[in-house]
Amino acid sequence: MAANRVNFVGGNWKCNKMGGELIALTQAICKFNLNGVDVVVAPTPVYLSAILEASKGSALQVSSQNVSATGTGAYTGEIAPAQLTDLGIKWTIIGHSERRAKYGESDEVVQTKVKNALGNGLKVIACFGETLQHRQEGVTMDVVLRQVKAICDGVDKAKWDDVVLAYEPVWAIGTGKTCGKEDAQDVCGKLRSWLSNNVSSEVAQGTRIIYGGSVKPKNCQQLIAMTDIDGFLVGGASLKAELFEPIVTSARSV
Repeated sequence: MAANRVNFVGGNWKCNKMGGELIALTQAICKFNLNGVDVVVAPTPVYLSAILEASKGSALQVSSQNVSATGTGAYTGEIAPAQLTDLGIKWTIIGHSERRAKYGESDEVVQTKVKNALGNGLKVIACFGETLQHRQEGVTMDVVLRQVKAICDGVDKAKWDDVVLAYEPVWAIGTGKTCGKEDAQDVCGKLRSWLSNNVSSEVAQGTRIIYGGSVKPKNCQQLIAMTDIDGFLVGGASLKAELFEPIVTSARSV
């Protein structure tokens, strides 16, 4: 990790657990040592207010798992970015592989959501990554850079401080398989070089690139030691305090 980048750990709780369980989990995470790392949790949207309240007074931050490509109005089932900021939410995840694969979100939709979220005061955790077939066909970087270019095209040059890029190889999400540390570093390093050549060297050096895909206590130390990996987006392990804490601790820079 570069000295000017604070490591970042996100917990994506997806559509798991009931309110009381998530409040108890939040309270446990608030007792972690959160110095030297940005920690953000993303509950299912119906519990955003409760988790925000449970985290009050701590360094823990709260994120939405999704946001609308539109604003307020006649958009049934959507969550406008202005409604999230009105609630006190500062972050949203955009472009997670499950949204892309199960709900048909294209690169163009992801780009629109990124632009809409940033333009309305939200910070963005923007996800991208290849499938197992892509990796086997040797087109990992083609897929990654296509998705990242779409994300970048939605980011105003003044908004890069509000963006975290999350590399999530689809084949390693919830499968128990983890991208090896060298392979993860290879993708993240090439991505940082691409940012330097296609956006700016300042953006490349300042933007946090995190890894997601079956991150666990047993592999987090090796991954975080890589030069271009600035943290994690954690799924299943973030649902248990005893598993999430060592991951957070591994990313602390002090």
